[in-house]
Amino acid sequence: MYHYDPNTALEELTEDATLPNPVHVRDMILRKRLGPDKSLELNRLFVEYQKFFGETQKLGKEILRQLAT
Repeated sequence: MYHYDPNTALEELTEDATLPNPVHVRDMILRKRLGPDKSLELNRLFVEYQKFFGETQKLGKEILRQLAT
């Protein structure tokens, strides 16, 4: 299970083309001991990831909604 292991999450992403939930990505970042610069850099990337993850979910939901009708 990838929830707290970035290496496993990366493997699953490569194999299954599934993105980890942003909550789990945030937990991975928080569990890693990072310096201030790296922490800031990853936080900026995470905010973008979170935004695009949400947008992708909305698009997927709309496609599925239309297919279900």
